[in-house]
Amino acid sequence: MAMNPIGRLEIEPIRKAFPKEAADFTRWLESHIEGLADRVGIKLTLVQREQAVGDFNVDLLCEDADGRPVIIENQLQKTDHDHLGKLLTYLVNLDASTAIWVTTEPRLEHQKVIDWLNESTPADLSFYLVKVEAARIGDSPLAPLFTVLAGPDKQTKEVGEKKKEWAERHFKRVEFWKGLLERSKEKTKLFSNISPGRSNWIGTGAGKSGVSFTYVISMDWAGAELYIDYDHDTGEKNKAIFDALYAQKDAIEKEFGGPLDWERLDDKRASRIRKRFTDGGLTSPDTWPGLQEEMIDAMIRLDKTLRPRLAKIEV
Repeated sequence: MAMNPIGRLEIEPIRKAFPKEAADFTRWLESHIEGLADRVGIKLTLVQREQAVGDFNVDLLCEDADGRPVIIENQLQKTDHDHLGKLLTYLVNLDASTAIWVTTEPRLEHQKVIDWLNESTPADLSFYLVKVEAARIGDSPLAPLFTVLAGPDKQTKEVGEKKKEWAERHFKRVEFWKGLLERSKEKTKLFSNISPGRSNWIGTGAGKSGVSFTYVISMDWAGAELYIDYDHDTGEKNKAIFDALYAQKDAIEKEFGGPLDWERLDDKRASRIRKRFTDGGLTSPDTWPGLQEEMIDAMIRLDKTLRPRLAKIEV
């Protein structure tokens, strides 16, 4: 039984087929808009070719299934900053929900930009980078071969939202530490050489290597503590320091002026002694002034109570 012949797919240079981008290439894409729509997974209805936006013209203006504007910027050459700028300009000025950049030669740098835009912008905005090639089988007319190189997806948007959350949290931490350190300078020399950072803690030496007085800020609580990580190998000396202090627990808490959390942390290398505050945190800026005052006061008392005892412990 004879087999049906299988044609060979041949790729033709689009620049050779369409020497004039605006006059030929854009019209070619216009006539194959359904093929592009299938590849990006969006229903596209053509509204206008060369839609004016100020002094510029959108190559193709479409609408999606919900009637929201979709802009298509095509480029019959390597992607460049000029077309990237146009893509964003059209998106903003036409209040579009989707921007599609169709090109014959995508640069990796611009693909990364499109990925970043999908990750960093709101969920209702979508960006695509699509490589287009001209293909034919035998003597057939040229047909577009679209390959989506970058586009939005749920995971990308979720990662973007998480990064925004982290960035906001880092900003709040810096602001919190700025306020605490300014208040601290008025009361003690402790932390006078410490700068605010993005971490959830800041620390200063307690007179013994690897042992520090540390402030901690969380979303809904804060703390002032002695953090013991003198021994970076087995951690046995850390437990020995902790146990030596714990043997004086009653005297320490009496001098400190209240109970402390004694956390030996047997499943970890380090140990700590902490005063925890649960009446505020990073998400409640209105509590920061009072919370910072409490933390500073507790840290001064921790230093006065624990530093002399630490100096007498030999490990």
